[in-house]
Amino acid sequence: MAKLEDQSQAPQKIDELIASIEDWRGERLSQMREWIKEAVPDVTETWKWMGSPVWEKDGIMIVGDAHKDKIKLTFNFGALYEDPHGLFNNGNGNQRRAIDVDESLDLNKEHFIELVRAAAAYNAEKKAAKKTAK
Repeated sequence: MAKLEDQSQAPQKIDELIASIEDWRGERLSQMREWIKEAVPDVTETWKWMGSPVWEKDGIMIVGDAHKDKIKLTFNFGALYEDPHGLFNNGNGNQRRAIDVDESLDLNKEHFIELVRAAAAYNAEKKAAKKTAK
């Protein structure tokens, strides 16, 4: 799947992706999507990089990918804000952190929502700092 030129179709493409995954990964990606939208109601869904759902608010927050044995949720600046409940289980670079969701991972909804809100807050602070610097 190619990058969408008209991002207004992104939610539909994400729906189609979820529907095409016929095992637990489709259900789990759908659940994570709903939690992201609950955490940040005005989040924008986009579709990038040959078929990845992306959630944005003042920039990219989270990229979702379905792999053979997991769902990977990569938080674009996850290394730069707190993860007080230790949800990140992948990534050790200077910027990104991820949650690899396998079939047995039992994520706490409130903790996940808190982390998504931290991502949105980080992006908002970064955007405000750019405006101030100008």
